[in-house]
Amino acid sequence: MLKRYLPILTWLPHYNRRLFGADLLAGLIVTVMVIPQSLAYALLAGLPAVVGLYASLLPAVLYVLLGTSRTLAVGPVAIIALMTGAALSEVAVPGSPAYLQAALALSLLSGLMLTAMGLLRLGFFANFLSHPVIAGFLSASALLIAISQAAHLLGVTASGYAATGLLTSLLGNLGATHWPTLAVGAGTLLFLVTLRRRGKAWLMRLGLADATAGLIARAGPVLAVVATTLASWHFDLAARGVAVVGAVPAGLPPLTLPALDLELWRALLVPALLISVVGFVESISMAQMLAARRRQRISPNQELLGLGGANLAAAFSAGMPVTGGLSRTVINDQAGAQTPLAGLFAALGIGLATLLFTPLLHHLPIATLAATITVAILTLVDIPLIRQTWRYSRSDFSAMAVTIALTLLEGVEAGIISGVLLSVMLFLYRTSRPHSALVGRIPGTEHFRNCERHDTETVGHLALLRIDESLYFANARYLEDTVLDLVARRPELEHLVLICSAVNLIDASALESLDAINARLKEAGVTLHLAEVKGPVMDRLKRSDFLDDLTGRVFLSTYAAWQALSQPRE
Repeated sequence: MLKRYLPILTWLPHYNRRLFGADLLAGLIVTVMVIPQSLAYALLAGLPAVVGLYASLLPAVLYVLLGTSRTLAVGPVAIIALMTGAALSEVAVPGSPAYLQAALALSLLSGLMLTAMGLLRLGFFANFLSHPVIAGFLSASALLIAISQAAHLLGVTASGYAATGLLTSLLGNLGATHWPTLAVGAGTLLFLVTLRRRGKAWLMRLGLADATAGLIARAGPVLAVVATTLASWHFDLAARGVAVVGAVPAGLPPLTLPALDLELWRALLVPALLISVVGFVESISMAQMLAARRRQRISPNQELLGLGGANLAAAFSAGMPVTGGLSRTVINDQAGAQTPLAGLFAALGIGLATLLFTPLLHHLPIATLAATITVAILTLVDIPLIRQTWRYSRSDFSAMAVTIALTLLEGVEAGIISGVLLSVMLFLYRTSRPHSALVGRIPGTEHFRNCERHDTETVGHLALLRIDESLYFANARYLEDTVLDLVARRPELEHLVLICSAVNLIDASALESLDAINARLKEAGVTLHLAEVKGPVMDRLKRSDFLDDLTGRVFLSTYAAWQALSQPRE
């Protein structure tokens, strides 16, 4: 039981010097790489830059104790930062003490929700977010983030968390573009894009190994931060109007206590739930992909507890909502992390930087962080998947399109809620009209196929109807209509066999419909039979009176029904 809730106990007893060396190196690399990201994502959420560093410390330690992924790196991420900013701006003024208190309350609520979901084993809840909806939400959120960062690149102000408000602000302030800021931002943007696209190939031509070249290419944000900070300090760009990070408090995060403000909590409940679910989906997707590659196992329910503990830690250490980050996890994995202790070493490294080196960040241009965010986040705009979804399923594409449109026009909360609701509605609509097929025997075999697709052998007095969906309240009446329409069109019909090979469930509403079908067919002189009923479904039917009232039989296979019923009555 202890190992179940503290997964660290499953691998720590086997820890050795080789693992220590690999984890220490990975932790050092992640420390250097994610400091610019942490600062940038805190600013994206409308919080002081140092909050991003605080959120990378104690939350990462809690995840080491509670998480099951060996390589997942927990901390601030772009999408959660955007959602955090959108939620907090509704309840407080950015930069005010109330805004910081709201961030702590949001972290606390998110942590409590994730922990409760983990204890209740609700890891399956993420399945309600279909992949097209998630892809649409991430793509639209990435565009929103890029638009919001354009203001920092241009040196102007822009407000809002929807595309309309942001674009209106940007266009209205274009005349006030600050050219030195634009030079820093555009130069950094060009450097990062070039290094991302060509850097690895150029470094490999110089003789570097593939892994080393890839790692250095990913260090572009660090190089950009160092170069622009030095330039800002040397040329005193702040005096020329270029916005810089400014004073970043040195020292470890203070212990904080979120305010017990029921009105604030009530206002943040829905945003906290959305942040929890979206963060969990992003985190578990990344963790499972890397675990499969390493032949390791991830427990979704324990991951909920790990992320819940991380967010609770953020709430009590002046942080912000966190989750498993895509970019920092990829860096951690490719740097050679072997166990979660790599995350602990990274947290110690960031803590050391927070304690000793934050004064060096004073001259860091905000435009550099904006360029870093923009380059990182635009990789989430998945144009190929949007195109493929359009070709493959127009209904799934409609859910994706609505999610994208509402996320851009109304904000992240409206986008994700509408996407989930539309996905559920489309599922209910599709399953409320289950596919069914009249099947016939392939001559000379025991196989039965759709009569409209294959040359089959049939007899007039026998109908074999295959139901290709579980039977539940939403499609029970449709099944009745399908069967009665079939009987009305076949006056010579004597036997109807419902083939239930694809039926995994018959709920109470569907059972009533089957009773009604059985009674109506009996009145019409048609015998109802079942075939290929699955064991769990049969177990439930045996607990009802349906089998006692059934006018026909239950056959093990469709072929057995064919053999028994294909000859007409004498």
